[in-house]
Amino acid sequence: MSEPYFRTGPGPVQISREAIQGRVRELGQRISQDYGSEPLHAICVLNGAFPFMADLVRNISRPLTVDFLSVSSYGSRTESSGEVRLVKDLDQSLKGKHVLLVEDIIDTGLTMQYLLGYLQGRAPHSVRVASLLSKPSRRLVEVPIHYLGFEIEDAYVYGYGLDIDHEYRNLPFVTSLRPGEGEA
Repeated sequence: MSEPYFRTGPGPVQISREAIQGRVRELGQRISQDYGSEPLHAICVLNGAFPFMADLVRNISRPLTVDFLSVSSYGSRTESSGEVRLVKDLDQSLKGKHVLLVEDIIDTGLTMQYLLGYLQGRAPHSVRVASLLSKPSRRLVEVPIHYLGFEIEDAYVYGYGLDIDHEYRNLPFVTSLRPGEGEA
């Protein structure tokens, strides 16, 4: 990919690389302080949260382990179906662990509600949520977000892990579709 692709991207830059990295550093410091010397088990919700998770754990100065799970809730390119299904389960037990669930974006809240219920059933000591983005205007169910990167308006965003048809995850910033784009 050419350098201009990374500088400008397909749509307008909503959140710059520098803003993301600065906020991730702040979140990592806050998580480190909140957990003290307690070991932490970070769970990445694939696929979108992997860049956020990678940057976040490098900024947490506490013992931690990591795991990954994957769910699907998108019926079309840009609209959630509202149905959540587990695609990849965890590899490690959660019993008695302090869990940090790392998500790319919380939109309707339905996926997060499902995940929190699922994880609580695995007997962790605690579960907290870290999300890069939140779209409160789309929320159908309220869910806790303990560590939030950015609150955004209702737009279809991508980059920094978020995608359009599996592309653009490698953009180092968050951008959005121009009005009228991406409609089915």
